[in-house]
Amino acid sequence: MDHSPADWRHAEPLVDRASPMIDPFGRAVTYLRVSVTDRCDFRCTYCMAENMTFLPKKDLLTLEELDRLCSAFIAKGVRKLRLTGGEPLVRKNIMHLVRGLSRHLGSGLDELTLTTNGSQLVRHAAELADCGVRRINVSIDTLDPAKFKEITRWGELEKVLEGIRAAQAAGIGIKLNAVALKDFNEHEIPELLRFAHGEGMDLTLIETMPMGETGEDRTDQYLPLSLVRQKLEEQFTLDEIPYRTGGPARYVEVKETGGRLGFITPLTHNFCESCNRVRLTCTGTLYMCLGQDDAADLRTALRASDDDAYLSAAIDEAISRKPKGHDFIIDRNHRKPAVARHMSVTGG
Repeated sequence: MDHSPADWRHAEPLVDRASPMIDPFGRAVTYLRVSVTDRCDFRCTYCMAENMTFLPKKDLLTLEELDRLCSAFIAKGVRKLRLTGGEPLVRKNIMHLVRGLSRHLGSGLDELTLTTNGSQLVRHAAELADCGVRRINVSIDTLDPAKFKEITRWGELEKVLEGIRAAQAAGIGIKLNAVALKDFNEHEIPELLRFAHGEGMDLTLIETMPMGETGEDRTDQYLPLSLVRQKLEEQFTLDEIPYRTGGPARYVEVKETGGRLGFITPLTHNFCESCNRVRLTCTGTLYMCLGQDDAADLRTALRASDDDAYLSAAIDEAISRKPKGHDFIIDRNHRKPAVARHMSVTGG
């Protein structure tokens, strides 16, 4: 059951912080991304098939179990926690989990944030801010309402824009994420940039990733960000800056707008050498790399014992298998996904 008693939401983590997570390549794991649901109210063409088969609800971790797992990771050195999906805000009673996890802010956890499609923000923005969420990522690939409906299959642009305004009114900073797609939005990117910066938001561009069958040929969608950057430099002055948010984006400052522009380039220039992230699914599976299939079953460890030392040992074993990097390739010889699972399963 997803209702969470008050004592759970204020419980202290049981694991000792004496065991930080260092992978085989000397990288400290300080960033956990948690997919709280594989469900979404959109069906973006680069992320999902139109007719998705979602996990049975009985397979999902309860909110209490998600809290316990996240708390164990925080006790082991995670400083940044991002809730993802699917669409995290469609999970029933999700704000119970957000409020519960917010107890760690200032006592181990530096940031609690989420990635959302924005469709539910009007309803939840004020409470997110009250829980200490200071910034969120909103995915938006076009400012054309008809094209937005086309790429999301089910989404309404105005509803997302209303959500963004509600979040800003609540004092939450917004970063827009846009997947660069050939022959779809490549000519709109300057407009997206001006819109984001004009509204006080950063913009990050992302290369499409070969994950899961979506009914689309990714060789037709794939747009290298190296080409996007060349085109942008015909209109804008892009100055390299050292700004980092803890994720894989590399940022420039756009002289003409004064705003920041990020690039996430898993294909043209992978970011594995500095990877500090692991991803937990809503069923308790831990993926040590977004682009590899090796995973650890933490649900069994979670349910096998109330002793968090057992869970801590299972996490350590998983981190010891974190690979050096992923193997994403998109070209005419690699039409099939690099991994079979959809992005919505692992968490974007």
